[in-house]
Amino acid sequence: MIDWLPILVMLFIGIGFALASLGVSYLISPKNPTPEKLTPYESGIFPEEEPSQRFPVKFYMVAMLYIVFDIEIIFLLAWATRFEQLGWYGIVVIFIFTFFVLETLYYVWKRNVLDWNVPRRQRYHEPVSSYPGSED
Repeated sequence: MIDWLPILVMLFIGIGFALASLGVSYLISPKNPTPEKLTPYESGIFPEEEPSQRFPVKFYMVAMLYIVFDIEIIFLLAWATRFEQLGWYGIVVIFIFTFFVLETLYYVWKRNVLDWNVPRRQRYHEPVSSYPGSED
């Protein structure tokens, strides 16, 4: 149990820091923001209409894939540092792990998640036969 003491101390320090940060930010934050504080942040210009297209989900998929493959590299690094101690058991386990990660990559590739050519919406390709207010 004494081996877990440093981990528990770091856990309590982390939780304490998070709670203290939230408490201090709540205490010093303004309670009645001015109208200038409520305006849009990036450009200060109010949008006149909603965006014409939604943000593609593929961007989020690529971010999740990056995390998956980043975690794979962490596991491979940990395995490589203990390669001699793990022996054949470690080789078999890392082979199975790598097989599942490559299977995931194959599935993602077949689902065209990595294809960045976002197809145009059909409404942008429809020909305009007449303009509003004009008579044919």
